[in-house]
Amino acid sequence: MIEYKIATNDDIELLMSSRLEMLRVVNGLSEDYVYSDEIVRESRDYFLNGDHLTVLAIDGGEVIGCASMSFMWIMPTFSHPTGRRAHLMNVYTRNEYRRQGIARKMVEMLIDETWKRGATEISLDATVMGRPLYESLGFKNSTECMVLAK
Repeated sequence: MIEYKIATNDDIELLMSSRLEMLRVVNGLSEDYVYSDEIVRESRDYFLNGDHLTVLAIDGGEVIGCASMSFMWIMPTFSHPTGRRAHLMNVYTRNEYRRQGIARKMVEMLIDETWKRGATEISLDATVMGRPLYESLGFKNSTECMVLAK
C-alpha cells in the first residue's frame, strides 16, 4: 500500500534521493551521473531551510514519487491580498507507478496545504505529459508572465 506524507527535516535523505532521481530521469542522465557539489549542497539547504512543502509517495519504504510546492511572498495586491503565492514543481512518479493516481494525490495534498497557508495563487511549468493532470485539477493557461533570465 502506498503511503503519502508531507516530508519534514527528518526526511532529508529521502528528499535528497528523490530529488536527485527525479533530476536524473527527467533530464535523461545516466545512472552513474555525478551531480555537482553545488546542486547537492543547495538542494539540501533548500529542503532544510526553504519555504516549501514536499509530499513523498512511499511503497515498501522506498520513495516512488514526490511533488513540491515552493512559497514566495510578494507585495500584496488587490488580487493577492496576502502577497502569498506558490509554485508547484518537481512532480515525479517512477515510471512503473504511473497512471495510478499517485501524482494526483500528491498534488491535491499540496494544493490543500497551500490554501491553508493563505496563498492566493499557484503557478507551475507543465510538461506536455503533465498538462492533462493539471487541467483536470483546474489549472488554466496564463499569458501574464514574462521572464528575464541571467
